[in-house]
Amino acid sequence: MAMDGSSGGDEFAVGCLLSIKTTLGDEFEGQVITYDRPSNIVVLQEGLKSNPQSRRSIRFLKANYIKEFSFLGQSDDPLDLKKCYLDLNSLQSKEEAAVRQAEIDVERIGVGVTAEAQSIFDALSKTLPVRWDKTAIVVMNEVRVSSPYLAESVTGGTPAANERVRKVLELERRRLQTRGAGQ
Repeated sequence: MAMDGSSGGDEFAVGCLLSIKTTLGDEFEGQVITYDRPSNIVVLQEGLKSNPQSRRSIRFLKANYIKEFSFLGQSDDPLDLKKCYLDLNSLQSKEEAAVRQAEIDVERIGVGVTAEAQSIFDALSKTLPVRWDKTAIVVMNEVRVSSPYLAESVTGGTPAANERVRKVLELERRRLQTRGAGQ
């Protein structure tokens, strides 16, 4: 059955098993979980052919992207709670990992610093371990770069570490000036 974009959505009744070809060239089979008429999005559950206890994927597909589909049959309600299985341990570990990553990302954002200072921090973080200490950048837990974040603002640490931070700082400042001049 070809799609003309004017489907009334009746073809997407809950439980329908469909073989779908998209305008992007994807081909797959899935069971309709729901169809949202206002947004024209059909939600499909894939992975039905294999073991019924195996993992399944959920795909949200804008119906406009369906090139053609064929009806394979009707099945039970895909949202039957007696047949649903969630691996709560896996979900909890994914959540914890996402929270840890979000906390790490937040610590990388300077509070009360300029966009230039943040760019310098980001450049230093590509090659060196860095963290914020209020508005000062602490590199390798020993070298400090304070506002205005010039080579002369680098203090502490060994002479070699100090020189390395100065070099990266000067290169980043040059890059920022070149980018600013090009705009």
